[in-house]
Amino acid sequence: MRNKRVLFLVEVAIFSALAILLDIIPFLSFKLWAQGGSVSFAMVPVFIMAFRWGLGGGVLTGLLLGFYQILFGAYILTPMQTFLDYFVAFGVIGLAGIFARPVWEAARSRKVKRMAVWLVLGAFIGSLFRFLGHFAAGIVFYGEFAPPGQPVWLYSLLYNGGYMLPAFIVSAIVLCLLFSQRPTLLLNRS
Repeated sequence: MRNKRVLFLVEVAIFSALAILLDIIPFLSFKLWAQGGSVSFAMVPVFIMAFRWGLGGGVLTGLLLGFYQILFGAYILTPMQTFLDYFVAFGVIGLAGIFARPVWEAARSRKVKRMAVWLVLGAFIGSLFRFLGHFAAGIVFYGEFAPPGQPVWLYSLLYNGGYMLPAFIVSAIVLCLLFSQRPTLLLNRS
């Protein structure tokens, strides 16, 4: 039991560090906006932890990624915006872990198509809730950046959707390619 806990903590540390690296290395990340938002592979390690360890692994890895985002130059306006944009938005990526059990079952039985469906669904849920965190922060804290005459909610939708949709698609593709070739990566948890 102790070894399993140590393995869990080591993997959280490694995968959260990998996530921030995938976000800050220039040729692995495409920055779209001055106030933040990029299309990168940063969510993939969080999703991997969510599918390997479930909800707790994913959320903890996402929270650490949010913390690392702050350390590496986050766009900060207020403490509440920082909390919403970094801790909430990145922590909820780990909600993909609610689909860990069906993913494990599909991996064990080698049902690759079923596993891909659960992986995409989990990535969608994690990405959707991350988007909602950024979307809410955009409405509350970034309204001044909206073009004159454009509703703040539409500005936030376009701004955050502009990078979150491609980031979800890229993440889902990578997860499906990775786990269809190596489904045992989901099962080696002891």
